[in-house]
Amino acid sequence: LQGPQFLHIRTMKGKGFAPAEADPVGYHAINKIEAKPARRASGLRRVKPRLPKYQEVFGRWLCDMAEQDKRLIGITPAMCEGSGMVEFAKRFPERYYDVAIAEQHAITLAAGMACDGLKPVVAIYSTFLQRGYDQLIHDVALQELDVTFAIDRAGLVGQDGPTHHGAFDLSYLRCIPNMVIGAPSDENECRQMLYTAFQYEGPAAIRYPRGTGPGAIIADEMLELEIGKAVEVRKGERVAILCFGTLLPEAIAAADELNATVVDMRWVKPMDEARVIEAARSHPLLVTVEESSITGGAGSGVNALLSAHNIFTPTLNLGIPDQFIEHGSHDEQKAWIKLDADGI
Repeated sequence: LQGPQFLHIRTMKGKGFAPAEADPVGYHAINKIEAKPARRASGLRRVKPRLPKYQEVFGRWLCDMAEQDKRLIGITPAMCEGSGMVEFAKRFPERYYDVAIAEQHAITLAAGMACDGLKPVVAIYSTFLQRGYDQLIHDVALQELDVTFAIDRAGLVGQDGPTHHGAFDLSYLRCIPNMVIGAPSDENECRQMLYTAFQYEGPAAIRYPRGTGPGAIIADEMLELEIGKAVEVRKGERVAILCFGTLLPEAIAAADELNATVVDMRWVKPMDEARVIEAARSHPLLVTVEESSITGGAGSGVNALLSAHNIFTPTLNLGIPDQFIEHGSHDEQKAWIKLDADGI
């Protein structure tokens, strides 16, 4: 045949593997399947209490926020289950938009809705937000539009592997004017920072990792945090660790060995400049810690800040090095690149 031909192929996820055919959503991405542990002599196994995943923290916040503000719109590029939006989609179907695998459209749709007085929340994986970078810059940030980005899978993603690591979002977001960027350290801080970003009338992004957190108590009440304000969580000497995000437990464990100061920086942009300068002037060494690319990351922002104020305190930047990190458990990956407590 001559001329254009159109071929439409219908795929079936998991074809040939019965469990995946029966549960295509659950088997979209799976970790290594381990053998079941042997039962104890009593026939009972000790079960650890289940901690909520960050996507569940987001999903709960989204529903709570939607109840308070009818302007809230939830947008996802085909990641309803992965981003924790199932309950929101059921309860608020008229305010839920799944645009399919079209990240660029998700962001431009959010921009258009913001122009019309709505308050869109775009739930998107860090690695997928890269696909909509031009739209993020020109359709949202340039226009200073009120769009909240809930950036899931920020940092290392374990068995999801190098294609899905959220290693670059801090580097590619920091350079965009008008952006507010938050990096919560635990589940409750994530909830409160999402609320804060939503209240902010402009483009704001909150990044959080795959999986569970340290088990912080999540308050029902939502409180607006001061944007650009860090919190000192441990007072020490000689070394000050400035932690951006969920590596805070590792930073504190390392600080306990070193008797170091630890600051939960919370905000990557705007950064708490006064806190950084005070730490630099009162400690002989600064250490920045982030589960993000060292190149252009939050630590780079600290370096630039100190240079601009002619402060020459030695600074060590710890984060994801200039390489793609292979598959492994999250703990293994942190150990490989020395982002666990021992490495720090």
